[in-house]
Amino acid sequence: MATQYYTASSVDGFIADPDHSLSWLLSRETAPDGAMSYDRFIESVGALVMGATKYRWILEHNVSDDGSRAWPYEVPCWVFTHRQLPLVAGDIRFAQGPVSPLHRDMVAVAADRNVWVVGGGDLAAQFADAGLLDEIWVQYAAGHARRRRTPATPPTRDGGCPGSCRT
Repeated sequence: MATQYYTASSVDGFIADPDHSLSWLLSRETAPDGAMSYDRFIESVGALVMGATKYRWILEHNVSDDGSRAWPYEVPCWVFTHRQLPLVAGDIRFAQGPVSPLHRDMVAVAADRNVWVVGGGDLAAQFADAGLLDEIWVQYAAGHARRRRTPATPPTRDGGCPGSCRT
């Protein structure tokens, strides 16, 4: 199976605004039956990995304190962080350090399914630099790109595109 970075981007290569918000992207129409359908994609995922900023964004926008909106993923999730983060119900595993040693665990847990590098882009670049990123899936959306700050796919250290890129 593959280790994949599945993401979205404005047409000039950015995903988040200066406040790390994805609200511009989430306001766009999607094609649920399209070739890069999220529903089809997530069915193939057996493990997730994300950075602290992405984790905090999910908690702030998708999880409620009263329990009415729970952690949205049913598969194990590694969160790379250097700080204390709140833990919510779900199979969430905090980690730090190089991605390579833990990647073996992610692949083993995912079994015959894929590992999804949810983001951010810096974490995806760490997987790419370690030669662990097999595929990059980028969906482009029109937006007010001049206000964006966070690149969707930062270059690897050698400036290349790792694995196979799907756009």
